[in-house]
Amino acid sequence: MSEAYAPPDTPLSVLHADHEIVVVEKPEGLLSVPGKGAHLADCLMARVAAAFPGALLVHRLDRDTSGVMVFALTPHAQRHLGLQFEKRQVKKAYIARVAGRLEPKTGAVHLPLAVDWPNRPRQKVDPEEGRPAQTEWRVLKAGEAESRVRLMPLTGRSHQLRVHMLALGHPILGDPLYATGAARDHPRLMLHSESLGLRHPDGGRGMRFRSKPPF
Repeated sequence: MSEAYAPPDTPLSVLHADHEIVVVEKPEGLLSVPGKGAHLADCLMARVAAAFPGALLVHRLDRDTSGVMVFALTPHAQRHLGLQFEKRQVKKAYIARVAGRLEPKTGAVHLPLAVDWPNRPRQKVDPEEGRPAQTEWRVLKAGEAESRVRLMPLTGRSHQLRVHMLALGHPILGDPLYATGAARDHPRLMLHSESLGLRHPDGGRGMRFRSKPPF
């Protein structure tokens, strides 16, 4: 990481907890899982495990992204949820502020993504070697300087939303990796996991969890 890691000292925000799952709000600036080295040990996984011993990882959000994350409390729940993510059955929606006026009002991006090896952790559009990636978008509010959009990733590639928006010419505001100039000059990455829809591991009941964007 280029800059010093200074995770936010905020209390754990629990949206839902039962015998199989715990759903929390990840703050911006906090790693989902520990990095390499003691200085990168503080992460959401560790904070959840401190409050819910035995908690297990299911998925991740980038350090700079905030919003809804689900953790499993049993190996069964971890397998069940993991399969839902793998089979793209989890309904994910994000709110983002992007540079410029995004048009039309709705659309989809189908661009394969791969690691940009010389510039890790950056990812890039790669028609030859990339893995399929698909994102749908809906514009909520648009002006000349920026647009507020809801992004629905149908796949879960690393940095997918960030690279897809960049590829459209509308980088996410405050993105330290992909935005440049005025678009980068914001206090945080303007990307928030707004909602997560899944089936409960015990019985399969459909549930949706929401988190209000802080921007």
